[in-house]
Amino acid sequence: MPMAYSKSFSFLISILLFIFHNFHVSTAQKIKGGYWFPGSSFAVSDINSTLYTHLFCAFADLNASTYQVTISSSNAPQFSTFTQTVQKKNPSVKTLLSIGGGASNPSTFSAMASQAGRRKTFIDSSIQLARSNNFHGLDMDWEYPSTSTDMTNYGFLIREWRTALVNEARNSGKQILLLVGAVFYSSNYYSLNYTIQDVINAFDFVNVMAYDFYGPNWYPNFTAPPAALYALNHPAANRVSGDMGIRDWIGSGMPASKLVLGVPFYGYAWRLLNSNNRGLFDRANGSAFGGDGSMGYSQIREFVSQNRAACTFNSTVVSDYCSSGTTWIGYDDVQSVSAKVA
Repeated sequence: MPMAYSKSFSFLISILLFIFHNFHVSTAQKIKGGYWFPGSSFAVSDINSTLYTHLFCAFADLNASTYQVTISSSNAPQFSTFTQTVQKKNPSVKTLLSIGGGASNPSTFSAMASQAGRRKTFIDSSIQLARSNNFHGLDMDWEYPSTSTDMTNYGFLIREWRTALVNEARNSGKQILLLVGAVFYSSNYYSLNYTIQDVINAFDFVNVMAYDFYGPNWYPNFTAPPAALYALNHPAANRVSGDMGIRDWIGSGMPASKLVLGVPFYGYAWRLLNSNNRGLFDRANGSAFGGDGSMGYSQIREFVSQNRAACTFNSTVVSDYCSSGTTWIGYDDVQSVSAKVA
């Protein structure tokens, strides 16, 4: 899974909502969170916030010159009223300002985290933006720290961020802001390990991005489940899965109660070589519709309806797929999402 495809997260948000559910049923709070993105063409007022404990407003930007966190002028009106709007239906829902996303430049985050002064500028501006826009917390979405130096600096950054949040709350007399991290599906990013103790100490919880395991741009020759919960024993399978990632995080020392499993509301469309062979890991020839093949959930349901596509839930990997003609789409639907939550 080449992580040049780090833009996937922002695409997911642009489709609409990205649900996280607490992976571990315990005495800890069960997290039911969703990301909202202005490009979804879905009004904030249309979000049924009664379904959520946390809603993420995505994305704030990182200025490549000043290293300040900013909100674009086009997004400012919706971001400034986000909390007020979603709390009309659910006064107890917590809102977080999400920073970065897959479309952001990871080298800018790397440069910011490399120097203490830059980190302070980033942290102070993030807190100011969260407070001035009435958010209850902040979400860090750096995709991804990709060198050993990045990982070390990531640890410095989130450690200093937590300290700054504590101090700001003490000085202001306000409730401390939440701090959440959107992280790689595994605690090990291609042989680079997150500094687990810093992650544990800094974040209230982490959103595990357990998706984009397969796509037609980087696995063009066969169909596959983009967000499989379990790996399939198949010669073409890459053995990556949500379950594997969660086990990696827990094995590294991360408390299960702080892990939140990501579920994508989008999928990928492959072009089949033979319309009669339309199962998992059947032969394909890249994207069905050009580009990266990504489709939002509503687009997938429209495709199913218009083409009377055959739909299948595979309980072995916990994933859905549908097909019509030579178009094959892997995605998460009601059964796979329900199974993952369970």
